[in-house]
Amino acid sequence: MKKLALLATALALVSGSAFAADLRVKAVKAPPPPAFDPWDIAFGSAITNDYVFRGITQSNHKPSVSVYFEPRYNVTKDFQLYVGLGGASISFPNRAAAEVDAYGGARLTVGQFAFDVGAWGYLYPGGTCHYGAATDTAGVPLSNECQINALLNGNVIKKDLSFFEVYGKVNYTFNDNFSMGGNVYYTPSFLNSGADGTYASIVGKAIAPSAWFGASGIGMYVSGEFGRQWLGTSSSFYGVPAFPNGINYADYNTWNIGVGFTYKVFTLDFRYSDTNLSKGDCNAFTSDFSARGNINGTNLGTFVTPINPTGVGSNWCGAAGIVKLSADLTAMTNLK
Repeated sequence: MKKLALLATALALVSGSAFAADLRVKAVKAPPPPAFDPWDIAFGSAITNDYVFRGITQSNHKPSVSVYFEPRYNVTKDFQLYVGLGGASISFPNRAAAEVDAYGGARLTVGQFAFDVGAWGYLYPGGTCHYGAATDTAGVPLSNECQINALLNGNVIKKDLSFFEVYGKVNYTFNDNFSMGGNVYYTPSFLNSGADGTYASIVGKAIAPSAWFGASGIGMYVSGEFGRQWLGTSSSFYGVPAFPNGINYADYNTWNIGVGFTYKVFTLDFRYSDTNLSKGDCNAFTSDFSARGNINGTNLGTFVTPINPTGVGSNWCGAAGIVKLSADLTAMTNLK
C-alpha cells in the first residue's frame, strides 16, 4: 500500500511539473509584431538673432522666428515621401515681412547613404515695387506703382520676389559620430530676378560621444558648410546704363561653421557665417534698402563695381554671428 501511495505521489509530481513547464512555454510566447504605420508628422519652430540664407541676411541682421509642418509617408522603412509648409519673419528690400515655404520630395536610405530630392517654393507676399521711373534701363514700361516708389539709395526691387528651386542631396554616415554630404540646388530665376542660379555645397557634422555628458541627456556637435552660388544675368528691370538689358550678378563663395548643443527636442546652435562678396556686388544682388556709401555715409563711390555704378555698399553679405534656438518633434516619436 505504501508503494502504491509513493507511486501515485511521484506520478502527480511528474504530471504537475510537465503542466507547469507547458504553462511557462505559453507565457513567454512572443506577441504579434505591431502593425506598420506609414504616416508621421514632423513639426517645429525656431528663433534666431539673424536669419542668414547662403551667407546673406534675410532679416536685415535683425531677429527672426520660423515654424514648419511636414507630413511624411513611409513607403518602407528606407523610403519616405514628404511635403511641407513653413514660414519665417524677414525684412526684404521690397518690404515683404514674411517668407512662406512650400516644398515636397522623397528620401531614400541605402546602407550608409541617405538621398533626398525634391522642389522648394519660396513665397514673399506683401511686397512693393520700388523704381521711381516710367521705364527701366532698356526702355520697358513700368507699372504706376513702380514709378511712384523710389528708394533713397537708388536701388530698385520688384514687388514679387517669389521663386522655386529643385534640389538633390546625398549624405554618408561613417559612424555614429561623423557624417559628410553634398547638396545641389537649381532655379531658373533666383528671387524672380530673371537670373538663373545654381548652388552647390559640401557639409560635414561631427557628434560628440555620448559618454562626454553621461546620463544628462545633453548632446553636442560641430558642423560646417562650404558652398558656391553661381548666378546668371538679370532681367532689364535691374539693368544699369552700362548693361541696360540686365546685369550679370557676381558668383560668390559662402561658408559657415558652428557648434550646437541638444537636449531632448531642443537645439541651441552658435554659428559663424561669411561670404567673399564685395559690398558693391552685394548691393547689386540684394538691392539692400539700408545700403550706404561708406561707414559715415559721405564718400559715395567707395563701392563702385561694373554692376553697381551708384557706389552704395551693403553689409548684408558680410560676416555674421548667428545664435539659434529650435525645437523639432515628430508625432511617432514625441507624441506617443
